[in-house]
Amino acid sequence: MGATYSVDDDSGAGGQSLRRGASPHAIRSALLPEDQASFDTVYAAALADARVSLDLTALFEMLERWRRVALLQQDPARFHAVARRAAELLTGQPCPDDEPLAVTRAKAGI
Repeated sequence: MGATYSVDDDSGAGGQSLRRGASPHAIRSALLPEDQASFDTVYAAALADARVSLDLTALFEMLERWRRVALLQQDPARFHAVARRAAELLTGQPCPDDEPLAVTRAKAGI
């Protein structure tokens, strides 16, 4: 199965559209600041792999995964709720109301 990827020229104000096929810049810009460095690292590795393999499939799949994270992070309350629910499901324990998001994310593995 091959991968397809497309960036629409009509990307909205400032290129911030996160529709399917969003640019790496739009994805990175929408991420929480603490996730931008991780995105940079994974993106650089995917680009390097694509250069060697001459196959963009893994790069496009990585961008799609991060695009979905960026979509969730656009609504901080929703992102926190998702992280909290994942942590509770994985640990079998409720998360304290005052638990920092970083701790909840670590429990959830996200």
